[in-house]
Amino acid sequence: MQERSHANTQDAGPERGRSVLAGLIGAGIQRSLTPAMHEREGDAQGLRVLYQKIDLTPLGLGVEALPELLTAAERMGFAGLNITYPAKQAVIPHLDELSDDARALGAVNTVVLREGRRIGHNTDWWGFAEGFRRGLPGAQMTRVVQLGAGGAGAAVAHALLTLGTAELILSDVEPSRAQDLAASLCERFGAGRARAAGDLQADLASATGLTHCTPTGMDKLPGLPLPAEWLQSGLWVAEIVYFPLETELLRRARALGCRTLDGGGMAVFQAVEAFRLFTGLDPDAERMRRHFTEMTSAS
Repeated sequence: MQERSHANTQDAGPERGRSVLAGLIGAGIQRSLTPAMHEREGDAQGLRVLYQKIDLTPLGLGVEALPELLTAAERMGFAGLNITYPAKQAVIPHLDELSDDARALGAVNTVVLREGRRIGHNTDWWGFAEGFRRGLPGAQMTRVVQLGAGGAGAAVAHALLTLGTAELILSDVEPSRAQDLAASLCERFGAGRARAAGDLQADLASATGLTHCTPTGMDKLPGLPLPAEWLQSGLWVAEIVYFPLETELLRRARALGCRTLDGGGMAVFQAVEAFRLFTGLDPDAERMRRHFTEMTSAS
């Protein structure tokens, strides 16, 4: 990757009344509500936003296709692309610049294409943090267990420590990934603020909260990411999955009396900031959230 510098987010888009072409690259994204949120907000602002899904699954493609897809988007005049699983980390070598957040997190979910340059951002962490502030006010942040240390997990972990989590315990199917993320977080937030899980069941038994950042629980990957009997009523439980909004994890947690947070807030607020980056216009966050609620209620 070329030398990275900070992006200017104020002149990222065209003036009102013009069209903006954007897209989403990821696997299994046909039900994503991000395109509709961007297009509806554009309409409300007098801006024609055309938002395309570039779904790797039906195309039979993997992350090795990212260079070709980025080049095609540039040639077709895209203002930017959202990036989701499994490409949030794989896209980085193909970018010219990274924002401070994206560099710190080692994950990109938004790429602005401007003046022949590809500028990577991460709006996931702010999206999660804003959804958490609104959805779980006053949540006890003494010790939080997080499942998943990939691209989305890195963003959520950053958000949790920014929100004041005293100790974050990370678990991943690839233990080295949890260890690497914990080390990176400790460098940024201070020694002892994060560690990889040892005995996950024991770690969870002494935790005040649980965040889930893996694909388990999505419509295409139903089920629980951990044994249900490991949950206990004193936990708050936060999801990033939003298809469905009520995952089996949240349903089991609510049945125990846990406070819960679905993945809708992160989905909306990451889109709020991405819209600003793509268009240069300030979105109406509450309007976008109302639209998201309408769509999920109708599905």
